[in-house]
Amino acid sequence: MSVNITSIKIASNGVWQGDNPLHFAFPLLILQSVLILLLSRLLALLLKPLRQPKVIAEIVGGILLGPSALGRNKAYLHRIFPQWSTPILESVASIGLLFFLFLVGLELDLSSIRRSGRRAFGIALAGISVPFLSGIGVAFILRKTVDGVDKVGYGQFIVFMGVALSITAFPVLARILAELKLLTTQVGETAMAAAAFNDIAAWILLALAVALAGNGEGGAQKSPLVSVWVLLSGGGYVVFVMVVIRPGMKWVVRRCSYEHDALGDAYICLTLVGVLVSGFVTDLIGIHSIFGGFVFGLAIPKGGRFAERLIERIEDFVSGLLLPLYFASSGLKTDVAKIKGGRAWGLLALVISTACAGKILATFVAAMAFLIPAREALALGLLMNTKGLVELIVLNIGKEKKVLNDEIFAILVLMALFTTFITTPTVMAVYKPARGGSTPQTHRKLHDLSGEDELRILACLHSSGNVPSLMGLTEATRSTKNSSLKLFVMHLVELTERSSSIMMVQRARRNGFPFFARFRKAGEWRDQMAAAFQAYSQLGRVKVRPTTAVSSLATMHEDICHVANEKRVTMIILPFHRNWRVFDGDGKEEEENVGHGWRVVNQRVLKNAPCSVAVLVDRGFGANTVHTPGPGLMVGVAQRICIVFFGGPDDREALELGGLMAEHPAVKVTVVRFRPSPSNGFEGSNVILRPMHSKSGDNRYSFSTAPINPEKEKELDDVALTEFRSKWDATVEYTEKEASNTNMIVEGVVSIGKEGGYDLVVVGKGRVPSSMVVKLADRPAEHAELGPVGDILASSGRGIVSSVLVIQQHGGGGHAEEAPVMKIAESSKNEQPLATDGASTNV
Repeated sequence: MSVNITSIKIASNGVWQGDNPLHFAFPLLILQSVLILLLSRLLALLLKPLRQPKVIAEIVGGILLGPSALGRNKAYLHRIFPQWSTPILESVASIGLLFFLFLVGLELDLSSIRRSGRRAFGIALAGISVPFLSGIGVAFILRKTVDGVDKVGYGQFIVFMGVALSITAFPVLARILAELKLLTTQVGETAMAAAAFNDIAAWILLALAVALAGNGEGGAQKSPLVSVWVLLSGGGYVVFVMVVIRPGMKWVVRRCSYEHDALGDAYICLTLVGVLVSGFVTDLIGIHSIFGGFVFGLAIPKGGRFAERLIERIEDFVSGLLLPLYFASSGLKTDVAKIKGGRAWGLLALVISTACAGKILATFVAAMAFLIPAREALALGLLMNTKGLVELIVLNIGKEKKVLNDEIFAILVLMALFTTFITTPTVMAVYKPARGGSTPQTHRKLHDLSGEDELRILACLHSSGNVPSLMGLTEATRSTKNSSLKLFVMHLVELTERSSSIMMVQRARRNGFPFFARFRKAGEWRDQMAAAFQAYSQLGRVKVRPTTAVSSLATMHEDICHVANEKRVTMIILPFHRNWRVFDGDGKEEEENVGHGWRVVNQRVLKNAPCSVAVLVDRGFGANTVHTPGPGLMVGVAQRICIVFFGGPDDREALELGGLMAEHPAVKVTVVRFRPSPSNGFEGSNVILRPMHSKSGDNRYSFSTAPINPEKEKELDDVALTEFRSKWDATVEYTEKEASNTNMIVEGVVSIGKEGGYDLVVVGKGRVPSSMVVKLADRPAEHAELGPVGDILASSGRGIVSSVLVIQQHGGGGHAEEAPVMKIAESSKNEQPLATDGASTNV
C-alpha cells in the first residue's frame, strides 16, 4: 500500500475520538522504540554469560523483529513496522549514529596512534590490504553468481566488498579487550593501536566507496570527475577542520579546564551544533553525514574536563537509546530468507571463510614478522577479525546507495555477526595471559616481615576522595628505621557500556594517574596531591607505582588479587563503600555511598586475597594533615591512632601494624586491650557457635570454620602483647578495659570512636573470635564483612568521629574458610556444652 508522505500526521487525537495511534508517526515511533529496546536488552542479558558485545544483541533483535522472523507475519509487519514509518525511524536513528561517530572520533587519540610505532602500523597494513584484495576476489564471484549485482558499477562494488571484509570495529574491539582483561596487556595495546590505524584507513576507503557509488545502479554512467571532486572536497574539509576548527576547540578546552572553572552550557551546545553542521557539510559534499561527526570528534583534544563533560552529556542517550534503533533498523532490512538454496549458503560460507582467513592469517604473519610469539600473534589475528558496529554502518551505506542488493546485504550482515560472535570464545581458548600463579607467596602477612624486608602495600582508590586518607595512612604506616616501603596505587574503574571506561584506560597508559584527570573544581589541590605522590617516589625509602584496573564489578576482585600476588604484596588497603565527612560547625555527618556493587568487591577480596587485607572506613582521616617532603621522612601534624585489641590472629595483625606506626615520630599510638571481667563469671563463660545452613552472610557475622584452640590463641595473644610492650613501652600508651557483659563491650568500643581523641581506630576483623568478640555473634550485622567490632565502629548514627581501619590477617594457617554462624548457648566452663548435631566451634 503506497502512502502519501504529506498525509502522515504526527500525533493522534486519542482512541476516544476514534483514532488508532499506530496510524500516526510519533506514537508508532514510541512503540517501535520500546519493542526494539526491550528485545535488545533481553538478548544482551541472555548473551552476557557468553561475554558477547551489546551490538550482537541489537543486530539479532532487529533481525528477529524484521522479515526474517516475526516479520513473516504480514499483519504484524504492516501494523508495527509499516513501510511509511521506515524513513522516520531511520532519521531518528541516524541522529544517534551521527553523534555516536562523534564519540568514536573523540575516543580515537591521534597522538597515541603516532606513538604506536612501526609494529602496530605494519600489522594494521597487513590486516587491511590482504582482506581488501580477498574482498576483490569474492566480488568477482558474487558478480558472476548473484542476480542483479552486475547492474552495479564495477568499481564501487569491489571497493565496498573490500572495505566490508577488511574493516575492524575499533569500539567493539575495545569492549571485548576490556571484558577479557587484555586491554592493558601488550596484546591489547598492540590490537588497539592497529585497530585505530585500521579505523582511519577504513573511513578513508569508505569515503572513496561513497564517492564512487553515486546512486549505485547509475554509478557506471556517472562522470569520473564527479568522484574526484567529491574526494578532493572531502579531503579539503578534513584539512579545514584540523587547521581551523581544531585550534578553536583547543581554546575552548583551555577555557573549560579545571583551573579556569568556566565550563558553561554554551560551549557544550555550540560543540553539539558543530557536530550537526559538520554532518551537513559532508553530506553536501557527497560523502555520508557520519563522516562529519567522526572528523569533528577527531578535532577535539583528548583528555580533560571538556571531553569528559561532552561524553557525560550525550553518551547514555546516544548509546542507550538512539544507537540500538540504528542497528535494529539494519536488522529490519535483513531478510535471511533471501539466502535460499545451496548456492546462496555456499556463498555465505565463502564470504565468512575468506573474511576470517584473510584477516587472521595476514595479521598472524605480520605479527610473527615483528617477533611476536605465535600464541599472541594468533590472538591478535582473532581480535583484529572483530566486525560488528562499523561493519553495519558500511553495509547500510552500501544498501542505501543501492550497491548491495538484499541477498548480498543479508550475507554480509550474517558474516559480521559470525565473525564478532566467535572473537571472544576463540581468543579465550587460544590466549590466556599468565596470572602469576607460580609467583612465590612470601611475606603475605605483616607478622612475617623481618627488619630488612621491604613492606609492599597495594592501595586501591575509587576516586579522588580516597587520596587524602590513603596519603595519611601510608605516611603513618611507613617505618622510618628498618624496612622500606613500596606502594602500589591502583585506581579501580568500573567497566560499563560507556565509552568513558575505555578512555580512562587510554589515559592511564599515558600518565599512570587517570584519577587526577577526573578531579572537579580542585585544580590547585589536585596539583598538591600529584606533587605529594611524586615526593613519595623521590624519597629513597618509598617507591610509588601507579596502576589501573578496568573491569566489571563482578570480576574486579580478580584484578586486585592478581596484582597483589604478582607484586608479592603484604597488605591490600580497600576503601569502604561508605564514607562520612563530619563538619565542625554543626557536627552533622555527610555520607558518601559508592554503591552496593563496590561492597561486594570488598567482600570478594577479603575472601580470596593472597595476603592481609585492611578496609578503611574514612571519616576525614588525613584531610587535615599537611605533609612536607624532607630528606628522610615526611613530617606532618601528629596523628593519634588507637589499636583496639580483643585477641585472635586479626587483632595480632593489627598489633603488628601498630608496631610499624609506633616507629614514626609523628604518630602517637595507644593500645586498648579489652579483658573479660571475672566478677560475674563472664571470663569463665563458654559459647558454642554453629554454622548456619544459609550461606547468605549479609546480616550475620562470618567466623572461621577451622577448629579453634582457645588456650593456644590466648597464649599467642599474651606473647604478642608482651613482645609489643617490651619493644614500644616507652612510646606507646597501653590501657586495659574490663567488660562484664555484651552491652559493656559495645559501649566501651563506641566510647573510643566517639570521644574524638583518635584520628584512626585500628581493629581486627575477628574471624577467629576471642571469648569476648564471640558474645557479639548474634547481634544483627549492618556490615558483616567488617566483623563485630569493626561493624560497631562503622555504623552510622552512633556519633563516632574517628576513621576506622579493619584488618584481616591472611588465612594461610587454616582459617581461610568462613561461614555465617549463630550463637547456640552460653554456659560455665564447668558445665557440659550443649550437644549439637552439626559442626560447631567451642570458644
